[in-house]
Amino acid sequence: MVQDLYVLMITAAVVSIVFKLLKQPVVLGYIVAGVLIGPHLFGQTLVNADNVKTWGDIGVLFVLFCIGLEFRLKNLISSGKVAAVGSLTIILGMMALGYLVGQDADLDMINSLFLAGMLCMSSTTIVMKAIDEAGMSKERFVKGATSILIVEDVVAVVLMVLLSSIAIRHQFEGAELASKVVDLAITLAAWFVCGILIIPTLIRKVKNHLNDETLIILALGLCLGMVLTAEEAGFSSALGAFVMGSILAETVESHRIEKLMTPLKNVFAAIFFISVGMLINPSTLSEYWLSIVYISLIIIFGMITFGTLGCWWGGQTMRDSMLTSFSFVQIGEFSFIIAALGSSLGVLSPIIYPIIVAASVVTTFLTPYIMKAAIPCYNFLYNHAPAGLRAKIDEREQKMAEAEKAAPADSKNTLAEKARRAVKHTFIMKYLVELFIKNMSAHDENEK
Repeated sequence: MVQDLYVLMITAAVVSIVFKLLKQPVVLGYIVAGVLIGPHLFGQTLVNADNVKTWGDIGVLFVLFCIGLEFRLKNLISSGKVAAVGSLTIILGMMALGYLVGQDADLDMINSLFLAGMLCMSSTTIVMKAIDEAGMSKERFVKGATSILIVEDVVAVVLMVLLSSIAIRHQFEGAELASKVVDLAITLAAWFVCGILIIPTLIRKVKNHLNDETLIILALGLCLGMVLTAEEAGFSSALGAFVMGSILAETVESHRIEKLMTPLKNVFAAIFFISVGMLINPSTLSEYWLSIVYISLIIIFGMITFGTLGCWWGGQTMRDSMLTSFSFVQIGEFSFIIAALGSSLGVLSPIIYPIIVAASVVTTFLTPYIMKAAIPCYNFLYNHAPAGLRAKIDEREQKMAEAEKAAPADSKNTLAEKARRAVKHTFIMKYLVELFIKNMSAHDENEK
């Protein structure tokens, strides 16, 4: 096992350095590292595939836990219509497109649904990195784009649960699926209510006793506890990790936990992407290169079309809508996770996985170049648009500028903040906190 880890880390480090020099995302380097040490390139694997899979599964949990830590309810509420309409348009549009592609390729219903799920999620990591490297992190569109990505991440976790349910039963039953959705909604509501009412207040009360070591152990313990709870409730472990991350995001120590988790997440996320690369057979890619190009084009043009429409319908300006959609032209970590889920359940065609991974590599590589084309494309659209559309574009731009000037500087009194303050002063909450502190004090005295 130690030898396997040594091979993984050294190979990943060397390849990622090369990709850094080439100014390409490190994620691509990890996937290439997986191809190099996998069983397909040289005829034998250099590591134990079972060990890598186990570490990769842990990596998925940590990645989703950290994504949950980045989930801010107040940021999502502030984006409101853009986040809701934009994400809904992209997800439904790309899922419909993906399902039609699957049916056109003579895939069965389950494989078509999994393909649809893989194509509807942009990569939060890659999008934010590409925006940062392009020097656009202060642009107006970034807030809306981030909110859409957050909603996509939430939907992806829920989608994994629903796809698992469909895959296990090998059929799509509307009534049963609706019941599953209701059960999931009730369970999530219960988890969030209990978690947000109790955990943030407890951490606030004991934060003076939490050094970095204790805090990271507590956070991981809570994460794994929610993972076990989710599994016992019949949902995926990924859902539990994401939910606990979202709960801890509402605590006073969220940024500190996120900072402490970053190195651990990076290590296990690297192992996960390496495990993805190990499944790629280069000969298969050469055989299905036309399908890879086709899927890549579907992703690029589909994301641009639905992203632009969704953001425009959600209230963004045409310029911001196109900047957002041109940054979404790739699929990433959730596509791999959904593909791995289908493979582990034994329902995914073995051809789909390498094609999806290859399409992700292609679209990720092209993302920075496509983003640079957003402004020229906007200028071309504006200059050649009918007078009516151009008037609407100008009107939207003017309204947005006026709204920015009128926006209040203080946004602390959000609905979430008011609710939290109200709950914090209830008798029941005070009783629970005092009881918890009292039990901790008694435990410390007994140890002495």
